[in-house]
Amino acid sequence: MSSNMAQAIKQLVQDKGVSEELILKTIESSLLAAYKKKYGTTENAVVKFNEDGTEVTIFAQKRIVEEVEDPVTEIALDEALKLSNESEIGDELLIEINPKDFDRVAIQSAKQKAKQTLKEIQKDTLYSEFKDKIGEMIIGYYQRERNGNIYVDLGKTEGILPKKYQSPREIYRPNDRIKALIYEINKNPSGLQIVLTRTHSEFVRKIFELEVPEIYDKTVEVFKIVREPGYRTKIAVYSNRDDVDPVGACVGLKGVRIQAVVRELEGEKIDILKYDPDPRIFVKNALSPAEVSQVIILDDVKKQVLAVVPDNQFALAIGKQGLNVRLANRLVDWNIDVKTETQFGEMDITDKVKEAVSALFTDVEEEIVKISELPGITPAMVEALKRNGIEDIEKLVAFSKDELAKLEGISEKNASAIMKIIQENVEIVEEQVGEEEEEQVKTGESTEAEEEKAESIDEKEDTGQDEVVEEETYACPECGATVTPGMKVCPNCGVGLSFEIEEDIEDENKKNS
Repeated sequence: MSSNMAQAIKQLVQDKGVSEELILKTIESSLLAAYKKKYGTTENAVVKFNEDGTEVTIFAQKRIVEEVEDPVTEIALDEALKLSNESEIGDELLIEINPKDFDRVAIQSAKQKAKQTLKEIQKDTLYSEFKDKIGEMIIGYYQRERNGNIYVDLGKTEGILPKKYQSPREIYRPNDRIKALIYEINKNPSGLQIVLTRTHSEFVRKIFELEVPEIYDKTVEVFKIVREPGYRTKIAVYSNRDDVDPVGACVGLKGVRIQAVVRELEGEKIDILKYDPDPRIFVKNALSPAEVSQVIILDDVKKQVLAVVPDNQFALAIGKQGLNVRLANRLVDWNIDVKTETQFGEMDITDKVKEAVSALFTDVEEEIVKISELPGITPAMVEALKRNGIEDIEKLVAFSKDELAKLEGISEKNASAIMKIIQENVEIVEEQVGEEEEEQVKTGESTEAEEEKAESIDEKEDTGQDEVVEEETYACPECGATVTPGMKVCPNCGVGLSFEIEEDIEDENKKNS
């Protein structure tokens, strides 16, 4: 073979990224293909490389016979002796085949085999290299465009940026530098297809990791990213350290970091907000840049929430074509209904609010009374307490740690564990009851009638009378005005009054009685 083979191999290694060993195997398979095309078999074909792999030779292994029946696998003794003086019948001899002896069809078959083998090897090599890079960022250059799809030169291979994974804001030209995310890798008959994307949320996350060191080292975590490519992105972040502001870290000093991200996204709007486990606060943050007056949870199960905003903030909260609130819905995973303060004032949400409050109370666990229902209590502890006649929590809380340790079957360690369970799960409320109140509770004598009686006694004590008596009235004989026995003159006409007759009759009645 030509001594230039070594240079050709090095060139293939450099251009295709294929190992030298695989290239040598490709050369071997192509020679065997040419041999088979000429002689119809490869069973007696032997390919050998020299030590440094710069030359290759193909041999035909033939058996020495007296009379040749198959010239492909056999050789006559007289012919063998010309090649080797030590030849004997039955021996096998390696006879070198000159590749120039191959006809045009055999050479074409060898080339086709070599090309196909190299392609398969390159495909497998690239697949092994890129399969672990799915989800990683890669940089390439605009090569060509077809049917809206952009083909990107990645060096060793070519990637495709489908039209559906391109931002509507972006326009590409030949040789433009393109930063994209490896989305998926597919094997097909034509080769390896590396699909790229610039529209997925994960692409934005990777850009933030490059621009914000706190996200890269996990000091600041990204909770969730939602995006309408080319228009708006919302990213919720939180910090693992109290002294680090997650939003401030992403924005950077004077907005340097966020501006770098916006430039990479060709001017796409980005809202960075703080994640909060409280859905009310999270919803309020998610509707930024709009200001939210209050957030009311209408249905916790169906995840329906009402956000009230000032009248002048409604359009900002909804966003153009509902984009802002739509992204907020996806970010918090709640169904957000946005209303202005005026609309909220006109709404009748009393029933809904009542249902929400009722739901809160119905979710509260019922009070437990049995020791066996206490979280963390072991069956052995329950049984030991039961043997000592203690089954209710109310009775158990009356014991101190030392008193529990003295009970049969209760060790000091168990007593400590029981006291800890009580402290963590039982709320003890002490009530102070007066002696009179306590007596009333015991006898059951505190009734409404007694309360009325007590009020009546209090009134009599205040007036100094045992009984309220209605005073008698009379008519003035002159003008008919109402007068009482204590009056000397009529207050209306001024005539003199005398009640002596009535008083005499009253005295007489007293004597007779």
